[in-house]
Amino acid sequence: MTLKQLQNLRVVDQDITNDVYGTYYDKRSIEQLLEYGFILLDKPNGPTSHETVSWVKKILHVPKAGHSGTLDPQVSGLLPIGLGEATKALIVLLLGPKEYHALGRLHTLPPKEKLSDVLKQLTGKIFQKPPQRSAVSRQTRIRHVYEIEVIEQKERLLLLRILCEAGTYVRKIFYDMGEILSEGATMIELRRTRVGHFNEESNLVKMHDLVDAYALWKENGDDTKLRRIMMPIELTLSEIKSVVIRDSAVDALCHGAQLAIPGILEISPGLKRGDFVAIYTQKGEVVALAEATLTEDEIVENTKGFAFKIKRIIMAPNTYPKSWRSKPVVNN
Repeated sequence: MTLKQLQNLRVVDQDITNDVYGTYYDKRSIEQLLEYGFILLDKPNGPTSHETVSWVKKILHVPKAGHSGTLDPQVSGLLPIGLGEATKALIVLLLGPKEYHALGRLHTLPPKEKLSDVLKQLTGKIFQKPPQRSAVSRQTRIRHVYEIEVIEQKERLLLLRILCEAGTYVRKIFYDMGEILSEGATMIELRRTRVGHFNEESNLVKMHDLVDAYALWKENGDDTKLRRIMMPIELTLSEIKSVVIRDSAVDALCHGAQLAIPGILEISPGLKRGDFVAIYTQKGEVVALAEATLTEDEIVENTKGFAFKIKRIIMAPNTYPKSWRSKPVVNN
């Protein structure tokens, strides 16, 4: 199975991959998925996002895990959790939109036309200041609200679907709605239903299902359920551009080298300087996240020079053999 982001790439050069090293991204063992996998957890009301991740670490007996996009304790819904080295790739999901279903109460019942007009005012670029209990600096910032849809209204109770930029405070949208209406509005309940290209239909799992799946694997050797829950981290990267490299270039990158043109085999069409990209092996494993320093045509037309600046290394060193030489130490 070929990843969506590795289809229809522009070929720069050709090479073969050695099956002795690395693993095809969709052929990983459970142990490998515990290091390069992620879970779309249905976070319950009550615990913080940090507490939820701590529970996942204990359930799966992994030393390292992290989440993308903090949910307040009273908020439920989709919480992507990366396992092991995969945690480093979750930053990409912060680039995409978030969707929420929010239930609120209007303090008075406005005419339908007036409510519709207020929601239009709150769509587009809006100014927001984080709440006093927020973990971030309370500075006014601009956020983009892409869509606000009334799903259902029962007198003063209002259920909204809100599609917005990451970092938008939905509770503040209700507060501003009340200010514009003059009589006030209060959010009652909030659920996140989408993060980037993932939604509630994208293999969302509850905590007790994770416990059952892990126990089934450990006690009976049946990994069927756990494989459905843990997915390759590469699936989170489908919305950014891609670069495929030679086996011989992989370990150098994992040790901190920048990516030069001779190591490149394929690139996304239309690549521009400054584009954020994911770098893959020929087996579809993500190696690192990087920023393009050359355009598509410049990479194709040249035979040397650095084309990408590494921003975050994901693959562990020594996964592929060393094919590079260190500079000799000169003794004075």
